[in-house]
Formats: sequence, C-alpha cells, structure tokens
Amino acid sequence: MIQIKHAVNGNLLRQVEGDSLVGADLSNSKLAGANFLGMDLSGADLSNSDLRDANFCGVKMDGANLKSCGLGASKFDGASMSKVNLTDAKFVGSSFRDATMSHSILRYAKLGNCDFTGADLSGADFTMAEMRSNNLNNANLSSADLRGADLTAANLTGANLTNSNMSNAKLADAQMARVKTDGAIGPHGQRVPIRGAKVGKPWWKFWG
Repeated sequence: MIQIKHAVNGNLLRQVEGDSLVGADLSNSKLAGANFLGMDLSGADLSNSDLRDANFCGVKMDGANLKSCGLGASKFDGASMSKVNLTDAKFVGSSFRDATMSHSILRYAKLGNCDFTGADLSGADFTMAEMRSNNLNNANLSSADLRGADLTAANLTGANLTNSNMSNAKLADAQMARVKTDGAIGPHGQRVPIRGAKVGKPWWKFWG
C-alpha cells in the first residue's frame, strides 16, 4: 500500500494498492501539494491531474504521462523525467533545476516564469510552448524543437542551443550571452554556421 500525502500538512491525499507506482494509473487525480519524494513514477499516467505545488524533487518518472496537468509552482529539481509527455500542461512558476528532461514532449505547454537552470532538455519538443521569462541559464537545449515557442524575455545565458530548431520562435528581449548555436536554425529559418566555417558575418546576423 502506497500513501500519497500532502507535503506540508501530511494529510492523506490518495492511497494506492500495491508496492509500486511504476506504470500506475493516477489520471484525473486531485493531488495539489502532494509529496512524491522517494517514489518511482516511471511510466505512470498522471494526465489531467491537479498537481499544483507538488514536490517531485529527485523523483524518477521517465516515460510518465503528465498531459494537460496543472503543475503551477511544482518542484522537479533533479528529477529524472526523460521522454515525459507534458503536452498542454501548465507550469507557471515551477522549478526544474538540474532535471533530466531529454526527449520530453512539451508541445503547447504554458511554462511562464519557470526555472530550468542546468536542466538537460536535449531533444525536447517545445513546439508552440509559452516560455516567457523562463530561466534557462546553462540549460542543454541541443537538438531541441523550439518552433513557434515564445521565449520573450527568457534568460538563455550559457545555454546550449546546438542543432536546435527555433523557426518562428519569439526571442524579443531574451538574454543570450555565451549561447552555443552551432548548426541551430534561427527564428527566420537561417541555419547558424558550424564554428570554424568561413562566414562573412557573426551568428546573430543570421537571425535578423
């Protein structure tokens, strides 16, 4: 028997039969404020659930389904969440510091004011995602799909955007110091030359 309790007051939110949450069906659950520390949610279905203010720090949840979840102010710091489905999820004010999210799907997700400092987002799909004012400092976005994403005022300082696709992305007022962009496709469809190639203008002019 597994008990999912509130992270602050310890109240029981849900009780699940069995000794594992791997592959469990927790869809449509009301788990706001839940504490998932130490649990394995790999392959679990949490779609359409209320998970606001939940604590997923350090949790293993690779391949989980969090489609259309409400996850405002939730914490995923250090979580292992590769290939997670986060399509159309809402994450305003959430933290993903140093999380591993490679090849996860975040299409149409609402990610305003989230902190992805040092996160591995390589190969992730952010198509049409709203990422305004996100902190992506030193994040790995190599080969990420950012087509149509709204990165207005985002902090991309030190981020790795190598081979990423930013066609039609919005980058107004974004901070992009020390960004790696070799092979990336810019907002207007131009590919940034590989470092060392002979070109007549700096990389940012390819995006103009």
